[in-house]
Amino acid sequence: MNANIYRHEFHARWKSVIIWSLALTAMVMFFFSIFPVFADQAALTNQMLAKFPPALLEAFGMNKMDLSTVLGFYSFIIVFAQLCLAVQAGNYGFGLVSIEESEWTADFLLSKPVTRGQVLTSKLLAVLSGLLLTDLVVWVASFAAITFFRGAREYDMAILILLFLSMVILQLFFLGIGLVISLLVRRVRSVTPYSLGLAFGMYVLSAFSGIFGAVKLEYITAFKHLDPAYIVKQGSFDTPLVLINVAVTLVALSVSYWLYIRRDIPAVA
Repeated sequence: MNANIYRHEFHARWKSVIIWSLALTAMVMFFFSIFPVFADQAALTNQMLAKFPPALLEAFGMNKMDLSTVLGFYSFIIVFAQLCLAVQAGNYGFGLVSIEESEWTADFLLSKPVTRGQVLTSKLLAVLSGLLLTDLVVWVASFAAITFFRGAREYDMAILILLFLSMVILQLFFLGIGLVISLLVRRVRSVTPYSLGLAFGMYVLSAFSGIFGAVKLEYITAFKHLDPAYIVKQGSFDTPLVLINVAVTLVALSVSYWLYIRRDIPAVA
């Protein structure tokens, strides 16, 4: 790792980390502030959900959620938080090496006395620091919201920790996939369409997986690998799907190193 590259990359994304952290904190606080209403009127809530089309409930996993419980309601919030975290990680993955190529500064960076492996490692560690900092802020905000709004209702701390860990695993997946795709295409001019397409595409696949249970779409969408409703209901990860998720992440990162070391970097004419 090169400390100078790490500091540069981390500071380059510092404002982005703050914005994502504040936005997710506001979302968690706002949604959980209405939890007491759902909890106090559990019967009315269940009647309301019963009126929704079964396919819609299945698509969002709401048929497995008990919104009158602390973790049941929190798992509903996490579904939307996961989508935001996936977009953030995808942004960082797609932009990790493509920004310098689009701005024609990659050849200047590689002219320094550092190997390509050191460059990519430094960049990855800087991005991981930003993602973990965002996760940490969301964890603190979530714990504060639960503590403040749950009243006398109990919840299982071990399951809450699993939900927290699922955010990290999910972001690593989208970071790795975003990075390897950016190295497979010729040039990424704008990371936003790629990251939005990847995150929302997998989110749609997750919804269709819930509707068409016979079609095993859950194997290819990270949102099903780390389904909050499943974690709360079973009290554990879906181990086979999580192992698939981790394996895909590790393969994507390994292939990214291989591609970056052999990549033909464009230079300023």
